[in-house]
Formats: sequence, structure tokens, C-alpha cells
Amino acid sequence: MIARTPSPDSLPPVALTIGEPAGIGPDIAGPAFDALQGEVPFFVIGDPAHLPDGTAYTEITAPADAPTAPSLPVLRHAFGTPRHPGQPQPDHARHVIDVIERAVDLTRAGKALAVCTNPIHKKALKDGAGFAFPGHTEFLAHLAGGADVVMMLACDELRVVPATIHIALADVPKALTRDLLAQVIRTTHQALIHDFGIPAPRIAVAGLNPHAGEGGAMGMDEIEMISPLLDDLRDDGIDLIGPQSADTMFHATARAGYDAAICMYHDQALIPIKTIDFAGGVNVTLGLPFVRTSPDHGTAFDIAGSGKADPSSLIAALRMAHQMGRSRWEQSA
Repeated sequence: MIARTPSPDSLPPVALTIGEPAGIGPDIAGPAFDALQGEVPFFVIGDPAHLPDGTAYTEITAPADAPTAPSLPVLRHAFGTPRHPGQPQPDHARHVIDVIERAVDLTRAGKALAVCTNPIHKKALKDGAGFAFPGHTEFLAHLAGGADVVMMLACDELRVVPATIHIALADVPKALTRDLLAQVIRTTHQALIHDFGIPAPRIAVAGLNPHAGEGGAMGMDEIEMISPLLDDLRDDGIDLIGPQSADTMFHATARAGYDAAICMYHDQALIPIKTIDFAGGVNVTLGLPFVRTSPDHGTAFDIAGSGKADPSSLIAALRMAHQMGRSRWEQSA
């Protein structure tokens, strides 16, 4: 249970982790503050020494100080050594992990509204601290006690959820079990209600095969597993459309008919959203006991420290974290 102040109108700020200091996380924090000042209160957890030269910041001692800070609020977390943009530094690994844990602890204690994470470099974390998780999502699920989590990619025009993620296409049919797909759909349905404030979500579900199998001519997965599962979930009160042919699901008229789309594999979900809004997509982890968003890009070592990094995705991620956190807060107040 998240601790609360008496009034739901006095929302705490979003906690932003600095991520891999050698990446673009420190570069885009300041521009995000400039874009969101007065709209989305947030603070950075990290080492002020890692911010680019000339970045105006205010060192705070508690998250509650962030909304009134005149410049980028930073909750100090000393890393001990300088940042070298573009060069992964395993000696920073333990601090990067500690920052994530600190953001989660503050959020679960009600001192932060949500967690927004800048990108990490998994090899540097493994080399420097024996990090045993494939990425942020799995680590956050671990911190939440082993929660069943789902990845959503979202922008203003589209929300997509891939049922299977980073596996070979040849492995998708075996991985796509009835239990997995049911869990993904149920988690998405609950998140649309509680995190996005949609009382009666409409969810479109793609087929696995071209033309959703075309009555069995192009595969039996839809007939044997996907359609029967959707019928059972409809009986439980979930509004589902499909299985649909994925090539007709993502034009503007089709998108107007649903609140989120469940896709069967990585590219089926990510190609449409990255086509619609490449710079502004947000990675959202559903199923956690706290809100977590992230910009939908990596560390971008090739441009770190150059001043060329685009903060659009981080701005969108912070804005979405605030909106989702407010929805949870108000529904449970």
C-alpha cells in the first residue's frame, strides 16, 4: 500500500533516474525540465557532476522540494567518478542500480508519484555489478516481488502491447501460449482502467498469421487458440475485437475503434507505433504496484555529450508518468 498525504490534489513529483551516465540521460534531463516546468513536477536522482556544463540545477534534499525548484531539481546520489560521455563505465554500475532502487522506494513510500527511468547499459551493469536481469523491466518486477509484467509502447495516437518480445520469430508460436496471452490481455485491461482512467476499455487483438489465418488457410493458431480464448475473456466482461488481420489494424479509422492493441510479436507492435511517432513513443511497464515509464530509446552513446540528443521521448514519458500516477492516486484516494 502506498502511503498518502491527506489531499489527492497535492501530488508528489515524478522520480527520474539518471540511467547510464555515459549515455544521453544527463543531456536530456535539463531540456525536459525546461519543457515541462509548471506542468509536470519531477526530480532527477543522480550525480549533479554528470550534468552537461552549463546545466542549471537546484540540489534538493527531499522530493517535496522539487515542485518549487527554480531549475532542474536534483536529489544527489554521488557516483564518485566523472562521466565520460559515450564510454560505458562499469565502475558506475552499482550506483546506477542503487538509483533505480531508490526511485522505487520513494515511489512506494508515496514520496514520488511514479518512476521514470532513463536508459541503462546492461553490459556495463553486468560487468561492473553482476547485474543478473535482462533489463529494467525484469529488475523492476523483481523489486516488486516478482510481479507479472507487460510491456506497452504508447504515444498520443496508439497504445500497443506485444505478447512476446525479444525472441526469434521462429520461437513465437511455441512461446505464445493460452496462459501467456490471457495474462497479457488481463493485465492490459486492468492498466487501461486504473492507469489510463478508461472505465470500459476496448482492446483489439491481432492474429498471429497473415490475414488472421484466413479461416485456416494460412494457419490454425487463430481457430485453435486465439479465438476461443477471446471468447472466454469476453464472457468475463472484457471488450475484445479480433483476432484481426494486423495489416488493417493501424490506420487512423481503425485506431479510433480501440484503446489498445495486443500484438503477437515484437515487430508487429513496434513497427506501427514507431512509424506513427518515432520520437515521442513511451515504454510503459504494466502490472507493477507503482507506475513506471521510460523513453523509448537507448543510451545513444554515439551522440552523448554532443548536445544533439532529442528529449521528446523523455518529455512524453514524464508527462505520461504524471498522468498515470494521477489516475492511480485519484482512483485509490
